[in-house]
Amino acid sequence: MTLSLTSFFFLMPLLAGSILSISSSSWFGAWIGLELNLLSFIPLITTKMNPYSSEAALKYFLIQALGSTIIILSSSLFISSPTYFLPLGLLALLLKLGAAPFHYWFPQVMEGLSWFQAFILLSIQKLAPMFLISYLVINPMLIKIILLSASLSAIIGALGGLNLMKLRKILAFSSINHMSWMLIAISINDMMWMMYYMFYIIISLSVIILFNSANAFSISDLLIFNNTKSFFSLSLPLSLLSLGGLPPFTGFIPKWMMIQSLLSEKMFIILTLLLFSALITLYYYLRIMIPFLLMSNPTLFINIKLVNPFSSNLFLPLITFFNFIGLILPIPFLFI
Repeated sequence: MTLSLTSFFFLMPLLAGSILSISSSSWFGAWIGLELNLLSFIPLITTKMNPYSSEAALKYFLIQALGSTIIILSSSLFISSPTYFLPLGLLALLLKLGAAPFHYWFPQVMEGLSWFQAFILLSIQKLAPMFLISYLVINPMLIKIILLSASLSAIIGALGGLNLMKLRKILAFSSINHMSWMLIAISINDMMWMMYYMFYIIISLSVIILFNSANAFSISDLLIFNNTKSFFSLSLPLSLLSLGGLPPFTGFIPKWMMIQSLLSEKMFIILTLLLFSALITLYYYLRIMIPFLLMSNPTLFINIKLVNPFSSNLFLPLITFFNFIGLILPIPFLFI
């Protein structure tokens, strides 16, 4: 994933918009930050002019504009009826976030993005709405709306990724499922969801870098890819297992902490739903792995040209090691 000068020029105001939304002391300032973030991301999508990126940019702009309109509407209703301000604002933020039941746009936009743009949509674009949602956890009605959205996100994110062949759509539904864990964590405490978010971002980055290095956008592309690179053949399946939260990989650490928090809060029904949905998402990660491993071209070791597996990307050793922290040292994390 190379970052051109044009992309860097628009990436700075995108980050500034997110920081402005998070640090603003008023909803007007938060709205300005969200708009700055939107207007900076649209040129990033359309850096390569093709029908897919143009369609993704148009869909993303319309959805985010609708969310901003609802925020303005809720602000105007605050003058006459303050009761409707916070629920409408929360629904607008869930729409911008791509959480269920407002998830319909998210996989379609992901399908038209490059891997670099997809990573921005999966990570930076979710930061400001989640912080603003965490500011709204102030009364039981809003908490119930968040829990309902989290439950729907867990179900839709798990079932929506079944029988898909496109890797970007699979990661989109995976993100919707992980969003359910983060929304539940928001309703518990702020440190929990920020910790889960950081783990999710780093593990997703490792998977996206591996997909980008193979230039793969579907499962069939992975089968065509030259699998004589033994390091890639090992790193990708294990990174996917870490993203799925399979113990003892690193991705299981935030889920284990969430399980303990939900048990202490006596939220057994939601915990059961989250665990069942996590098992389903693990199934469609296995759908990627098993053909990739079984249908790889066998090559004699004496015919393999020895190359440095880290030569293509300097960050690859770091993110690969991060995914395997839980595998190397599983015992200390059992007591977190």
